This record gives sequence, structure tokens and C-alpha cells, in this order.
Amino acid sequence: MTSHGRQRRGMVRSYTAMDGRATPSRSTLDEVTLLIADPKMPLAGMGAQAHRVMDLCLPGVLAVSEVAAHLELPGAVTKVIVSGLVDSGHLVARAPFVPTAEQHDEGLLRRVLHGLQKL
Repeated sequence: MTSHGRQRRGMVRSYTAMDGRATPSRSTLDEVTLLIADPKMPLAGMGAQAHRVMDLCLPGVLAVSEVAAHLELPGAVTKVIVSGLVDSGHLVARAPFVPTAEQHDEGLLRRVLHGLQKL
């Protein structure tokens, strides 16, 4: 609220954006969780923020942090909105692909270290 008792123009309270929910229904969502929209799911009857999330995710895969940046909302608020969409089947949440570590050739590393020590 401003000094005159009015809200700034364009400000939306977090609980309004989250349809009154305070916490996400899923604890597995983090900032790098990838979101994939199901294009067959109906969008009618969704709240404005949920509809915006679907509009962002329908063209391709986005991370939760990217959605939050596009919506200009805090990550915690975005997680609540996204978790509701995952619960309803509108979104699929996937952990990002992280390749498994490969074993390095110890002999090669020793030769590199030896070469560096010669410098």
C-alpha cells in the first residue's frame, strides 16, 4: 500500500495469483524443473495466471524459473500455480536431464598435470 492507502497500479496480491492457495501441493518442484504442457487439455475455466502459464508452456519446454520470469512473479508463487496445473494434468513436471559423470583417464590427467608443472 502506498502512503495514501491505495495499492500501486498493476499490483496483484500473491494469494490472488495463487487462487487462494498458500503452498504448492508438490515438494518436488524446484527452479530447474522442466514443464511440458499437454495440448489436449482444455483451458476453459482456468484462472488468469494458470492460463498464462499454459500459454507460455504450450510452444515448448520451460523451466519453473523461466515461467516465473515471464510472469514477473516470485518463484514460490509460480510453484503454487504450476503445482496445481501438474495436479490437474495440464502440465508434466520433469527433472532436468543431467548426464552421468564419465570416468576420466587418470594417465591423461597426470600427463596434463606434469605438463603444467613444467611451465
